Amino acid sequence: MMFNDLMHETYAALTVNLVRSGLTVLGIVIGIGSVIAMLAIGQGARGSIESSIQSIGSNLLIVMPGFQRGVGQQVSSGRGSAQTLTMEDAEAISQQVTGVLAVAPDLSRRYQLTASGTNTNVSVIGTVPAYLDVRNLQVDTGSFITESQNDSAAKVVVLGPTTRDDLFGEGEDTVGKSVRVNRIEFKVIGVTVSKGGSGMTNQDDQVYVPIATAQRYLAGQKYVSTISVQAETAEVMTDVQEQITNLLLDRHNISDATQADFNVMNQTDIVAAASSVTETFTMLLAAIASISLIVGGIGIMNMMLTTVTERTREIGLRKAIGARRRDISAQFLVETLMLTFLGGFIGILAGWAGAVIIGKLASTATSVTSQSVLLAFGVSAVIGIVFGYYPARRASRLDPITALRYE
Repeated sequence: MMFNDLMHETYAALTVNLVRSGLTVLGIVIGIGSVIAMLAIGQGARGSIESSIQSIGSNLLIVMPGFQRGVGQQVSSGRGSAQTLTMEDAEAISQQVTGVLAVAPDLSRRYQLTASGTNTNVSVIGTVPAYLDVRNLQVDTGSFITESQNDSAAKVVVLGPTTRDDLFGEGEDTVGKSVRVNRIEFKVIGVTVSKGGSGMTNQDDQVYVPIATAQRYLAGQKYVSTISVQAETAEVMTDVQEQITNLLLDRHNISDATQADFNVMNQTDIVAAASSVTETFTMLLAAIASISLIVGGIGIMNMMLTTVTERTREIGLRKAIGARRRDISAQFLVETLMLTFLGGFIGILAGWAGAVIIGKLASTATSVTSQSVLLAFGVSAVIGIVFGYYPARRASRLDPITALRYE
């Protein structure tokens, strides 16, 4: 059978009953569209999480307090709330560990801030000037904490843009104004540049004070919540991590590493773990959406089997005038592939549009990748071959004499 003849017969067969063909294609459209949309949501979430982690700094190691019982089993009274790290530990890391670019200890607690008759509850971070570079912060107006302010435990504060807007109004010039942190008056010296975020991870909804001030007037303790360490390059991060671990074990008089009262977290490991979780989440969403693809494939097989029955006499006539088994088989297989490819193409467009709409309505990141589009086309082809093979084979094996006598 010539290619042009095959295409002509395929078109005629599929358009003879447009409603049935359209409903059959709809199953594939829904399946492919769902997979594309789910993959876009998963990929968008992955990118957003990785970007959020990377935004807190580059080549970053975070030392956190907390006792361990065995590898990976933390049993402290609460990560970050345990009191096992000190300013002296941070100074030792800065002076004795090679490959370190900067060290920034911090003491973080949530307090109520009040100003001009308004109030908000935010994370107050007591830290040092190096925190600005280590955590990739930028100052929009005013200035950040200085060494002299930290040495004198000055009552100064740098606001995040969200906190500024909550207390004084959007875009208000707040430098020089006063706010009360835990009922203690502080002078605003700067506002940071917006970095984005939401909920408890919103870096714009934080404020910064000198760590000596936080220890003396707010927390009333000499311990620190975390120590952020910026390595010189990504290549030396693992070595720096080992040096920090060995140094703190020695300083804390701990001989068994499994009993360490601290954890050293590598930013690369955090990104890898987050990527693994989001990838699993994406595959789960895609697997759920793929169920509709199977249903759509079954619908195509059902339609083609019905078509074979309806066209039994036609098949018998074709075979009687010389059509071979492979010609009959090719005709029905091409019809199935046309249905699935048409459904796949429309499904890709629908899934793409759905991902964009979901992203706008839910204010979440979505990302349609070329891999997901190629996957959709590949799945369409597989569905066409798998679910079209049996009807095509059944049609090609019909006995021409029996088929001609079929009513």
